[in-house]
Amino acid sequence: MKLVSFLDQRKGGARRSYGALIDNRIVDLATAAAPTLRDALTIDGVAGIAARLQGLQGAGGPTLREVTLLTPIPDPDKIMCVGLNYHAHAAEANLAVPSKPSVFVRFASSLASQGEPVLRPIVSEQFDYEAELAVVIGRRARRIAEADALQYVAGYACLAENSVRDWQRHSAQATAGKNFVKSGAFGPWLVTPDEAPSPEQMSIIGRLNGEIVQNGSCADLIFGVAQIIAYVTTFTELLPGDVIATGTPAGVGMSRKPPRFLRNGDVFEVEISGLGTLRNPVRDDL
Repeated sequence: MKLVSFLDQRKGGARRSYGALIDNRIVDLATAAAPTLRDALTIDGVAGIAARLQGLQGAGGPTLREVTLLTPIPDPDKIMCVGLNYHAHAAEANLAVPSKPSVFVRFASSLASQGEPVLRPIVSEQFDYEAELAVVIGRRARRIAEADALQYVAGYACLAENSVRDWQRHSAQATAGKNFVKSGAFGPWLVTPDEAPSPEQMSIIGRLNGEIVQNGSCADLIFGVAQIIAYVTTFTELLPGDVIATGTPAGVGMSRKPPRFLRNGDVFEVEISGLGTLRNPVRDDL
């Protein structure tokens, strides 16, 4: 399934909902008990959502053009991010391959949705692009073995985990450079594991103004998806709808000579094989 969260303003209101995308039309899956996709994952799980969709086959619904897409999970309890997680990216940054995942957090307010402008902070000239694979958790997970970890995945999506580099380096913690409002993006939809390639088979491309600037493979991950989930669940409990950003491949702007950072009017795209393309214009946050 391709699952989307969306804003429907067709009848003069502003109704938020979620559904499955089938042939460019959204089958609305919201219920009184599960009004959001996060609620549905918590109550029904992916299998329950699929069963509900099966019972609604043929039902009408809005097209993508008739709604505004939100981030796939607009209200995650946690967004966990892994830094320096591709071998080629570590090499371009002249940094040693880490022995443990470097984990930091983002807030939901730091992520824009498909087509929505990402905001370049006016306090910095070092707004960098980062194409990443996002993993969405589908079941409550605590102290999970690596061998079992992929069973806890609800699906995968594209993520622009952009960085404000100078603020990222204000201290040993990346938090300040990762949480400017709408500095990153997440979407356009969530693809469930049954319809997605296995992570190690996914290619990941970052495209700036139509030019490929990042071209990697998730097979180059230092810590794979299962390893990350197992590691994170040793120190915190992951909940349905939680998001994990898995790191960016080589080609980021800070490593170029001269450096190449995002500017007002740019367009950055994240394309991942089997998942689609996340596309966002860049605007100054005035």
